[in-house]
Amino acid sequence: MHYSTKKNDHNLPHDPFKAIVSPRPIGWIGTQNSDGIRNLAPYSFFNAISDKPYYVMFSSTGYKDSIKNIEETKVFSCSLATQNLFDKMNFSSASAKYGVDEFALSGLTPEDGKYVKAPFVKESPAILECELWKVIDLPGSNRADLSGSYVVFGHVIGIHIDDSYIKDGLFDTRKAKPLGRLGYMDYGVINDGNIFSKRRPQLDPQGKIITE
Repeated sequence: MHYSTKKNDHNLPHDPFKAIVSPRPIGWIGTQNSDGIRNLAPYSFFNAISDKPYYVMFSSTGYKDSIKNIEETKVFSCSLATQNLFDKMNFSSASAKYGVDEFALSGLTPEDGKYVKAPFVKESPAILECELWKVIDLPGSNRADLSGSYVVFGHVIGIHIDDSYIKDGLFDTRKAKPLGRLGYMDYGVINDGNIFSKRRPQLDPQGKIITE
């Protein structure tokens, strides 16, 4: 099958786009406003985009509280969402009114950032502290009615790692079991059963791949 995204004439019961672009890391974004009222929300349009320097991005469908707070304070945190925190991460996705503290709502412990004034999830094994670089309003966005999509780019200026997740000098992804967002209502988890390693191939003088 094929279809135009302008018409979205796929004739399927649900849009398959997010199921195709998966798994996607979850950006569990912690913010607070200038009055210190905390907010926590997971975003599935999230990823690292550079490590020299360190930058991440996430996108919000609709002008949400996270965007409002970030534009006000210019900072945010990103806590790693893991299998053992799945239910609480899901609780924090509830559509609560502005001013509701999702840390308290979800039974999570807020911790103050060391480098930026943004709370993070103390129970998470890894946290990124970020300064706002830019917010981009994607085409079709309208701040008057808070519709559309908004992309936040953040410069990671500090990283926290729980020492118990360091093994042989490496971050132990197998132990952390990060969550990934799939399509529809589905999630996945990275664990020992689905991690594998492969080196990038080398080419011989004739330009052919050297097989191992």
